Amino acid sequence: MNKTKVTKKTGKKILRFGVLVVLIVLLYVLGLAGLFSTNAMRILLNIALYVTLGTMWNLMSGFTGMTSLGQQAFIGIAGYTLCVITSTYNLPFWIGIVLGGLFSAILALLMSMVLFRMRGMYFAIATWVTAEALKTFFTSWKFVKMGAGMSVKARPYPGVSLIYVIALSLSIIAILVVYSLLKSKTGLGLNAMRDDADAASSVGVNIFRSRLLCFVVSGFFTGIAGAIFYLNRGSIFPSGGFGTEWTVAIVFIVIIGGIGTIEGPILGAIIYVALSEYLSKYPGYSMIILGFIAIVVIVALPYGIAGTIERKLNLTVFSTRRTLEG
Repeated sequence: MNKTKVTKKTGKKILRFGVLVVLIVLLYVLGLAGLFSTNAMRILLNIALYVTLGTMWNLMSGFTGMTSLGQQAFIGIAGYTLCVITSTYNLPFWIGIVLGGLFSAILALLMSMVLFRMRGMYFAIATWVTAEALKTFFTSWKFVKMGAGMSVKARPYPGVSLIYVIALSLSIIAILVVYSLLKSKTGLGLNAMRDDADAASSVGVNIFRSRLLCFVVSGFFTGIAGAIFYLNRGSIFPSGGFGTEWTVAIVFIVIIGGIGTIEGPILGAIIYVALSEYLSKYPGYSMIILGFIAIVVIVALPYGIAGTIERKLNLTVFSTRRTLEG
């Protein structure tokens, strides 16, 4: 009987994995073959980028207990890095993307030296203040043309299909990195730290090292996603690159999808982009409507869509449950 249950469970996992692989292959093939319309490609590109952004914020808040309200700091730094690399130094766009991620990781490392002394809402507010300070600095920095913004001048400029493939690849890598991290021994420490940092520290979890790892990884991938976003957009301004709209979108995505789950940011990104496309017809009311939807979901589904499905139906694609035995 037990063997039968195990066999059925394994079969279901293989089936879900197979469907996932087929879906990913189709997304690649259809995108490279140019079978998506320009509008469809743009929507899928945005979904892929928001999946990455949501996954990285979820790593910190959902799995580690560090709630950041300043992810736009990494997005703005990476976006400006891309513009400077391509327009000022005439280097290939991929160098700008990689350096954008690296500079974002360095920024995360520098921020950690001060911000890790704080916890809870103090940490969240400090990340937001850092992003606002960077926005003010870039608005008055002549090297980046102050508030006039900068343009991406990649030569040759990549087409939307290539940018889409890069964004899709980044989202897959981001999910795999977070999944692997959570399935490792470090993942046990992260969950313990999220529930009770002091208790986790008392049993040998290195709190600082674990938080630093997640913060730097999050900064790196968030920065790369930001650089790809502005490669697709073509220009950046301080008010947009360091705008709080990024955090609003990311938090909405993770809360709606399901915080503390791998699938949550994926579902949340799809819902957010779909709603944004539809609500673009109502610019004066879009944020109000999104806020109302968020409140309804939080009240009705406190664990988000993916979290509720996992708890009610015991259905998950990326199970991160571990025991001390592995």
